[in-house]
Amino acid sequence: MAKDTPPRWDRKMQQRLARGEAAALGELYDRFASLVHSQAHRMLDDESAADLVTREVFGYVWENPDAYDPKQGSMRSWVARLTHRQSVRRLRGTAPSAFAQGYEDGTADDGSETGGAEDTVAREELEERVRRATASARADYIVASMPAPLRAALELAYIQRRDYRQTAADLGVTEDEARRRLRLGLQLLSTANTRPLEGSSPPGYGRAL
Repeated sequence: MAKDTPPRWDRKMQQRLARGEAAALGELYDRFASLVHSQAHRMLDDESAADLVTREVFGYVWENPDAYDPKQGSMRSWVARLTHRQSVRRLRGTAPSAFAQGYEDGTADDGSETGGAEDTVAREELEERVRRATASARADYIVASMPAPLRAALELAYIQRRDYRQTAADLGVTEDEARRRLRLGLQLLSTANTRPLEGSSPPGYGRAL
C-alpha cells in the first residue's frame, strides 16, 4: 500500500456520504464528534459555541463530501482542519462590533476613521486569542494524527492521570516502552507552540469550509 494511501474506511465513508446515506453521517458523528467538540471548546472556551461549530462542521461534511481529498490525508485530519477554520471564524466574530464588521476601507459604519488606540488594542487582543487557539488546535491535531500507540499512552497519562507504570500495565508493554512512547508523544506536542496550524501540515483539503 502506498504511504499516502488513506485507510479504506475513509474512502468508503466518503462514498457513502456522497450517496446520501444518513447512517454514514451517524457513524461519522459517533467517531469524530468528541474530537470536533473538544477542539472547538478549547479554542472558543464556550460550550454553546462549541456545540454550534460541531453542528456546522458535520453539516458541511454532509453537504460537501466531495470536498474531502483522500490523497491529502485521513478524514479525521480533514474534519479537525474544518473545525479549526470554523472555530477561528467564530472566534473572530466575537470581536467588538466595529472591528467584526470589517475595516477594509479604514472607516467604521458611521463614517469615522478607524485605527485608533482602542481599535488597535482590540485587534491585537483578538489576534492573540486566535494565536493561542491555533496553538491549542494544533496540539489537538498532533494528538489526533500521531500513531495510535503514542496517542493511547498520552491519553492514559494526561487524561486519565495514569503514571508510566500504570500506563505500561494498561497497554501491556514494558515500563521502558511506556516511557519511550510518552517521550516521543511529548516531543511531537512540543511543536504545537512553534509551528502554526495554518499553512503547515496537513496541506489544504479541497474547498474551504
